[in-house]
Amino acid sequence: MTTPPVLRDDDVEVSHPHGDPGARDSSPQLWLLRILSALIIPAVLALFFFTFEFLQDPETNKIVQITVAIVVGVGGVWLLYWALDRLVNAMPDRVGAGVRPFVFAGPALILLAFYLIYPTIDTVITSLRDAGGDEWVGIDNFVRVFTENTYLISLRNSIFWAILVPIVCVGVGLAVAVLADLLPRRTESTFKSLIFLPMAVSFVGASVVFAFIYSFRVEGFGDQIGLLNAIWTAFGGDPVDWLRVPFWNNLFLMVILIWTQTGFAMVILSAAIKGVPEDLLEAARIDGANEWQAFRRITVPTIASTIVVVWTTILITTWKVYDIVAVMTGGRDGTSVVAERMVTEFFTFQNNGVGAALAVVLLVVVTPILVINIRRFRQQEALR
Repeated sequence: MTTPPVLRDDDVEVSHPHGDPGARDSSPQLWLLRILSALIIPAVLALFFFTFEFLQDPETNKIVQITVAIVVGVGGVWLLYWALDRLVNAMPDRVGAGVRPFVFAGPALILLAFYLIYPTIDTVITSLRDAGGDEWVGIDNFVRVFTENTYLISLRNSIFWAILVPIVCVGVGLAVAVLADLLPRRTESTFKSLIFLPMAVSFVGASVVFAFIYSFRVEGFGDQIGLLNAIWTAFGGDPVDWLRVPFWNNLFLMVILIWTQTGFAMVILSAAIKGVPEDLLEAARIDGANEWQAFRRITVPTIASTIVVVWTTILITTWKVYDIVAVMTGGRDGTSVVAERMVTEFFTFQNNGVGAALAVVLLVVVTPILVINIRRFRQQEALR
């Protein structure tokens, strides 16, 4: 006769008849407790900020500043979370389950709202005021942005960047990913690493590199050290100031962003290509399809969601590009873009109204792209 197994408490999964014991409890008292628990850490951080005001004094000893910042900033926050976790554990199960998410995620959401939502609202309000932010001018700043030639050039260039750069990056990245997939594994890894390497370089660093490539010196003021001019003059041409050639100077600046972003597109698309079922490709080949037809009819439709995600990600990066234009030309000679013009209006001309209006334009254009990206990402995750 066998003895029935003894079940320990941790062997039995006890499920609440209504799911999460705290999920359906929406009493006002519990919601008040949730809100208070989410506000505790931001309130204590604000108290620390005003209590340790001496840390903002440039006369304070740097070692003291660093020590207090580490002890209070790191140790203090850890201690707060530890204490709140102990407090939640002491609550009844139903109340604790309803409060715990607000204890850990609530402070982050509140700080996110403070540092993102509040500045967004403030920027919109500033865009409706004059240069000094004193008087209401309504939509006058937006009228200037969409009618004056200076800002129209910036808008035109940004649209040009947003169309061309993502197409080239995704196209070249996809081509390189397909070709790299045909290489032996070790060679493929080395090849991909070299293509991806520019992604590790900042936009400022990449601009400095290309500043030497596009370098130009007037005849009589030294040798031409720019790589592009060296090649051009080797074939008998005269030195050219590439960054002052109308229209083409914008293309030369776009090359920098394409150089840094193509590796990103290549890596993501390569991973997607490796996820295409091999049996589908074999079936297409058996049916008489060549490699191009199999790629166009099987591979591309299968990775379409990934292509859209990569395209929208690079599009957002392109639309808000600032560093490259600021370092290379400062927006001169018809190379200004919206983000660069926004910073110039804010910090050079002290025109807060127009600067905020340009920021709002950036936000309005980027928001729907972000929504598309998030939806595509969720669709992609649902298929996995």
